[in-house]
Amino acid sequence: MSEQTTAGSQRYTFSFYGPDRLGVLAKVTGLFYDCGAYMEEISSYIDPQPQRIFYRCVFNDHSLKISLEAFKQRIADWAQQHAIHYQLRAQKKKYRVLIAVSKYDHCLNALLAKWKAGVLPVEIVGVVSNHKDCCSLVEWFGLRYWHLPISAQTKPMQERQLLTLIEEEGVELLVLARYMQILSDRFCSELAGRAINIHHSFLPGFKGARPYHQAYDRGVKVMGATAHYVNSDLDEGPIIVQEVKAIDHELSAEQMVSLGHDVEATALAQAVKLHVEMRVILNGQRTVIL
Repeated sequence: MSEQTTAGSQRYTFSFYGPDRLGVLAKVTGLFYDCGAYMEEISSYIDPQPQRIFYRCVFNDHSLKISLEAFKQRIADWAQQHAIHYQLRAQKKKYRVLIAVSKYDHCLNALLAKWKAGVLPVEIVGVVSNHKDCCSLVEWFGLRYWHLPISAQTKPMQERQLLTLIEEEGVELLVLARYMQILSDRFCSELAGRAINIHHSFLPGFKGARPYHQAYDRGVKVMGATAHYVNSDLDEGPIIVQEVKAIDHELSAEQMVSLGHDVEATALAQAVKLHVEMRVILNGQRTVIL
């Protein structure tokens, strides 16, 4: 905690991206200085090819010279002037997260354990599943469990139910913790940038079903898992986190599956943490992590 932090003050996270123009950073830091916003963390990146700047900072409001609403208006005016896309959020306002799972519970269990321990700063509204297998685990954590079964015939209706649930519960992030369903293009479009999936492989290789067996057949020497944003292209959304594990020829496909569960859980939990800390900014089909 900064020595400048005082009782009753609040921290905020501010991030933005936009065209890299001369003086953009100077103007925004000058704005913060003029308004008395005390910066505690700053990170930035400039992508030279599209000439785009990415920026994130954490600031404290204890020395603001104007009201918070007036400060927000100053930022909005600056952003409009420079064609900037930005986010500003109080850190005490936790992201409302819904987790979707099918039968495998290793990623779900890791997320719930980290949330319960206070190291994953989110508000989990509950868990939704097309099966009942994880119900007792979720209820043990004191969370709501929605069972929305699905078939080829009921898929459109089930997705509408899920979107309605997301809207009614004010969900800001959907986490697919081994939710073994291919989502429709419409569903993916509705949740663009607000849904994270874990793929049990080191993408872009071994997409689709049974990636560990694909990797085994190819004799890979490194296995991994990929957490990425969901889009309409199967397993091709912008990558957030990749975890890898060195292996050798002695591992069977089944042993790779077991080892991979730990890698998947780690990658997904890290991706969720990065997202809710506003460290991930989309850059086309790529991501910038600040």
